[in-house]
Amino acid sequence: MSLDTVVEDIRDEARARAEEIRSDADERAERIVADAEADAEELLEERKREVERQIDQEREQKLSSAKLQTKQARLEARRDVLEDVRGSVEERIASMEEDREELTRALLEDAVEEFDDDAEKQVSGRADDEALLLAILADYENCEYAGSVDCLGGVVVESEGSRVRVSNTFDSVLEDVWEDNLRDVSATLFDQ
Repeated sequence: MSLDTVVEDIRDEARARAEEIRSDADERAERIVADAEADAEELLEERKREVERQIDQEREQKLSSAKLQTKQARLEARRDVLEDVRGSVEERIASMEEDREELTRALLEDAVEEFDDDAEKQVSGRADDEALLLAILADYENCEYAGSVDCLGGVVVESEGSRVRVSNTFDSVLEDVWEDNLRDVSATLFDQ
């Protein structure tokens, strides 16, 4: 064997080895690229799922917020209607003439029962009812007209001796009736 042959064999072997290394490197590079593409695809899919979850969450939050705003607006509208109804009732009570004397007498009678018979009692009422109250008080002993109070009608009776004050006004009766029947009034108005 000549030296040229040995050199040529070494070169061929080196070329073959280089080709093998290159081939292995290409395969590794392809695997690395394939793994990287798979990782990138998996990461992309995960990001898409995350974005979809975030979109769904924001959609739910906006929907919940919109529902809450709608509910609040509906409750506010109902509250406004109930206030209007109550205002109308108060106006009708304030302008009521027909049963005013009978109701005022009944409220005064109930209030007077809270005091001792001999207690001096001061009776107040609506300014527009002064003449009515003076006429009614003429039938009672130990009761005198004490002026007006801001109310729809009825009486406020006080006694200095016992420091008792009884408010039997149309307002207080309306408040009790309103509170006791608010659910029914609301159901009637809003078809619940």
